[in-house]
Amino acid sequence: MILLLLTSLVWAFSFGLIGNRLAGLDPAVVAVVRLSLSLLFFAPCACRAGIGMATAVRLLLLGGVEFGLMYVFYTSAFTCLPSHLVALFTVTTPFYVALLANLGAPRRAARPLLAAGLAVAGAAIVRRQTLDATHLWTGFALVQASNLCFAAGQLGYRRLMLHTGELRNAPAMAWMYAGGVMAALPFAVIGWRAHGFAPDWPQLAVLGYLGIVASGICFWLWNSGARRAHSATLAVMNNAKIPLGVAASLLVFREPTDLRRLVAAAVLMAVAVALCELPFATLRPNR
Repeated sequence: MILLLLTSLVWAFSFGLIGNRLAGLDPAVVAVVRLSLSLLFFAPCACRAGIGMATAVRLLLLGGVEFGLMYVFYTSAFTCLPSHLVALFTVTTPFYVALLANLGAPRRAARPLLAAGLAVAGAAIVRRQTLDATHLWTGFALVQASNLCFAAGQLGYRRLMLHTGELRNAPAMAWMYAGGVMAALPFAVIGWRAHGFAPDWPQLAVLGYLGIVASGICFWLWNSGARRAHSATLAVMNNAKIPLGVAASLLVFREPTDLRRLVAAAVLMAVAVALCELPFATLRPNR
C-alpha cells in the first residue's frame, strides 16, 4: 500500500511538470529523451537475462506501441491542453482495454462504447472561452490515441508474459523501452529538424526526473507494490492518480480553470468509469 501511494504521488506531479516546465520543447524529442533515460535505468537487467530472439522482437514491438507511440501522442497533447485536462482525459484507458479484450463479443463491448460516449460528453463540458475548440478536441484525440496505445500494449504484454512463464518484469521492460525509443525516434528527428532542441538546465533536470524517477524507479516500485497489494487496493490506487494529477496541476502549478465545468466533467467521467468492469479499471496509464 505504501509503495503504491508513494508512486501515485510521484506520478501526480508528472502532468504539471510536462505541461508547465517543458513547454516549448518538441514533444517527440521529449518522449525519446525520457524513454532513453528509462532504457538506461533498466538496461543492466536486460544484459543479465537470457531472452530468446523471438521474445525480444515481440517485446520491442509491444514497447514501440505501449511506450513509444503512447508517449509521442501523450506528450503532444500538452501542446493543446493544460495538464489538468490531460490528466482527466486519461480516465478512458479502461474503455479501450474492455473494447480490445471483447472485439469478438459485440454485446460485451456495448458498455465500454456507452462509457466512451459519456467521456466525450465530459470533454465537451470543459470547453471554455479561454480554450479554443480546435485545441480541445485535438488534445482530446491525442490523449485517446495515447490511451489506446497503452491499452493495446498492456493486453499484449499480459498475453506474452503468460506464455513466457518465468520472464521477469525488469528485463522485459528494458526491451520494451528499447522498442519505445525506436518507435519514437523518427518523430523526434522530424521535430528536432523543425524546432530544434535547446532545453535549459531546469528543463534538463525535469527530463532526468521524468525518465529516471517517474518512469524508471516508479515503474519498479509500482510493480513491487502491486504484487503485494489486494486487488481492491490496487484498483483504488490506480484510480487515485487522476484526481491527484488534476489537484497537483491546479494547486501546485496554478493552472486556471472553470471549477464548475471541471467538476461536472469529472463526475460524468466517473460515471463512465463505473460502467466498465472492475478488472479493466486497474489498467490505468502510468506515465
